[in-house]
Amino acid sequence: MTPDVKERIDQLVKSNKILVFMKGNKLMPQCGFSNNVVQILSTLGVPFETVDVLADPQIREGIKEYSEWPTIPQVYINGEFIGGSDIVFEMYQKGELQQQVEVALAS
Repeated sequence: MTPDVKERIDQLVKSNKILVFMKGNKLMPQCGFSNNVVQILSTLGVPFETVDVLADPQIREGIKEYSEWPTIPQVYINGEFIGGSDIVFEMYQKGELQQQVEVALAS
């Protein structure tokens, strides 16, 4: 990952309380896992932003190195990497995601 790509990812992560790096966008997810994350966050009724990794190959590869996580989607809350679709779903089922989102939006 080039320093430029790392800086772009840093800016995206820091400037959005809830951010999803995904295939497609929240209006038109391009894979089932990305869609699952969008559905969960939509169910919570919280504002979130998305970055379409299909539109930017440098971000698509860079985000995997940035997070040290090999798959997409990737969810960040308050600048912290949370995980992918399975982790977000598990946190949602346990009520942990709602708590983390509330804390992030209140800060």
